[in-house]
Amino acid sequence: MKKYCIAAALSMACLAPVAQADTLLGLYLGAEGWQADNSGNFAEKGNAQSFNFDDKTFSSFYAALEHPIPLVPNIKLRYTELELDGSTTLSETFEFDGKNFTVGTTANTVTDLNHVDYTLYYEVFDNDLVSFDFGINVKQFDGSIQLQGTVAGTPTTEVRDFSGIVPLGYLRAQVGLPMTGFSVFAEGSMLAIDDSKIQDYQIGVAWEVIGSLAMDVSLRAGYRSMVLELDDVDDISTDIDASGPFAGVEIHF
Repeated sequence: MKKYCIAAALSMACLAPVAQADTLLGLYLGAEGWQADNSGNFAEKGNAQSFNFDDKTFSSFYAALEHPIPLVPNIKLRYTELELDGSTTLSETFEFDGKNFTVGTTANTVTDLNHVDYTLYYEVFDNDLVSFDFGINVKQFDGSIQLQGTVAGTPTTEVRDFSGIVPLGYLRAQVGLPMTGFSVFAEGSMLAIDDSKIQDYQIGVAWEVIGSLAMDVSLRAGYRSMVLELDDVDDISTDIDASGPFAGVEIHF
């Protein structure tokens, strides 16, 4: 469902009137592939259980709309796929969705942490050499955890849905390398409060392969890291780390 929402948002953004050099509106569209090394644990009640999560390639899509209206923030929407497959041999009885999964048996999980980022931000600088943005990012989770294992000698599958909204601070900076078409950038969101911690950042290099009055096209590559330490979000707690290289393309109208 989230994919359809983002697709609709991108389609609407494409229909918005834009002008060259962001005189009126600037539209950014991007797509990335992210090869993540995944690790971590989750719990509903009691002790958390660690799983051996598979390394996977995830996709991410975003659209940003910038304008010159004072005091009104720019907006960026990003959809990130984060569906983790993992397994473990239970070292102790694990309670999930009201069932006690038996110690010493194998448990398999599909942990859906797909989410949408809604970012409102302001530009302090915006030129070919330096750009700097700051604002607020809200991550909206609408996911699920499926657990397959053994309960009292019987094969059992339980699914637990959860949802939550988490606000974070947002920063982005980019520095151009004159006369090369290359630039370096860093972008991230972070929150640390009580026992919850979320950080989602990426650093990388962009290469402008097309630069014209109609549009700019850049290839991007770098490293992305996401840590999701959620404490009792809709009765679910997680400690997930997904990190690895990414590559993608960005179009600027």
